[in-house]
Amino acid sequence: MLLLTCNSATGCGSVSSNAPPAIEFTTVPQAAAGGPGTFAQIAGRVTGARPNQRIVLFAKSGVWWVQPLRSHPFTAIAGDSTWRASIHLGTEYAALLVDPEYRPPMTIASLPQQVGGGIVAVASVVGTGSFATPEPRTLAFGGYDWQIRQLPNERHGPNEYDGRNAWVDGDGHLHLLLTQRDGRWTSAEVQMTRSLGYGTYIVDVRDSSRLDPAAAFSMYTWDALGADQNYREVNVDISRWGDPRNMNGQYVVQPEYLASNVFRFAIPSGLLTHSFRWEPARVSFKTVQRTGARRGADLVAERQFTAGVPVAGAEKLHMTLLYNRSAAGPPAGDVEVVVEKFAYLP
Repeated sequence: MLLLTCNSATGCGSVSSNAPPAIEFTTVPQAAAGGPGTFAQIAGRVTGARPNQRIVLFAKSGVWWVQPLRSHPFTAIAGDSTWRASIHLGTEYAALLVDPEYRPPMTIASLPQQVGGGIVAVASVVGTGSFATPEPRTLAFGGYDWQIRQLPNERHGPNEYDGRNAWVDGDGHLHLLLTQRDGRWTSAEVQMTRSLGYGTYIVDVRDSSRLDPAAAFSMYTWDALGADQNYREVNVDISRWGDPRNMNGQYVVQPEYLASNVFRFAIPSGLLTHSFRWEPARVSFKTVQRTGARRGADLVAERQFTAGVPVAGAEKLHMTLLYNRSAAGPPAGDVEVVVEKFAYLP
């Protein structure tokens, strides 16, 4: 269809009304590290949308996360072609105009570069303000490079991280610290810079039997893009999860809300070796206590899972010490976990 347009300067001409659909932003949130407790308004309008099409929003925090919630990934387009939502903060924001049958993923590594597959239009914008992502920091431990987390996340409640809370001492031991800085509790996490996939993961952890009930130490795999595989997460956890009466060790194949995916056990005092052997359709966990001058091994716990085991993908190994926000109160003081050794066997 052709529409006639006129003005005093150019006279009349013909303009096509078949321009492709487009999205624009009218309200852009500030740029921020993100996290579960930070929300802001975002708004915009579309041109060329058809009935029943919707907006899907993403915020970038490492990867792109669908907004505002995994369970509520769509934003309606009003009768005047505008849209509005309250979403988590990030460093960048994106809006997709999609057909009714489109089902968005929980996370994506990068935005679609072209339309198709139910995606009609794509637009993105950098958050406002002067936020700058911290420079990456790494450390070497156990023969591998690890990136130190410095941005907040929502693991076991909203937690902030400080790069000073993870270091390797002169003996090659990894220290993770949970401490207050500037009046706020800050946690520690390191993430391997490469994916190892199937194999055996082993850590020697110094005595953690009296870990504060509000603290949690975990060795786990995580793939932010693997939502369909429960993020390819398998865990060795040391925590009482806020209740001093709880046993303080557990093995998990996510999702942990399935009772059959969790095995709990008691962590004794002394140096312990925790390991899991990850194979196709099987994960075998084991914990042994190192005893005597020659550090013999006494079995503490072991468990094998054969149901719901994730397929290896782009996951990376993490080790974290954090404040479990479900606890009745914060730790009584600083909490430190020392990992003396890490090893991997294909």
